[in-house]
Amino acid sequence: MDRIAIIGAEAQRFADVLSGVAPDSRCPTCPDWSAADLLWHLTEVHFFWAGVLERDVRSDTDLEAVEHAKPPRPDSVAEVLTLREQATSALLGQLEQLDDHEPRWSWFAPDQTVGFTRRMQTYEATLHRVDAELTAGLPVSPIGTDVAAGAVDHAVDVMWGWQPEGTTYQPHAVVEFLGADTAQRWLVEVGTAGSWPRAVRAQPDAAATATVRAPVTDLALWSWTRGGSVDVTGEPAALAALDAVVSNGMP
Repeated sequence: MDRIAIIGAEAQRFADVLSGVAPDSRCPTCPDWSAADLLWHLTEVHFFWAGVLERDVRSDTDLEAVEHAKPPRPDSVAEVLTLREQATSALLGQLEQLDDHEPRWSWFAPDQTVGFTRRMQTYEATLHRVDAELTAGLPVSPIGTDVAAGAVDHAVDVMWGWQPEGTTYQPHAVVEFLGADTAQRWLVEVGTAGSWPRAVRAQPDAAATATVRAPVTDLALWSWTRGGSVDVTGEPAALAALDAVVSNGMP
């Protein structure tokens, strides 16, 4: 997977779509955001992670300088579009220079490497492009099956797997995800950490009491709360535990 090419292409499509949308249009998948808010969000995300990589950030104490280095939000969409291009270029420039194993700060404690940023930004750019298309009332453009499968992996292992500090994980059920078009399979244990819904990889021999079946792109959209048509069956308790994880959204 050429992640640099994917991030660049998805961010460009994202910007192209939003350049033709009324700035106050609401984003249906991020209802607190307007189209202008969505555009600025990815722009500042790319500036932030480019700064983390360039400044060799290793701890929380170094983040203040990264935040201060980001430009202020302009008033006009045209100015934000220009900054978005600069931000994405800065991010991709850093990713081109750095290897995945090199240490860098991330909000996900188990993975403090450049590779985390490269993977996270692949899926963030892709799913925010989906947000832009939905905001514009356009059909969702295709997502490669490799990207979609990776997005499901990332949802399970990172976005749902994050655990608040000081909490204890309690499992509730095992759910099987099936990619109807690729025959891929994810065995996922859903539960809670304190009051936070959480999921982890289940043991290979665990017995699932619920199943989610769909083409892998739909599984990705569904797991990232961007729609997707999935067939969900199983025991009521397992379905309730799964719904708690998915409906909680992404941290």
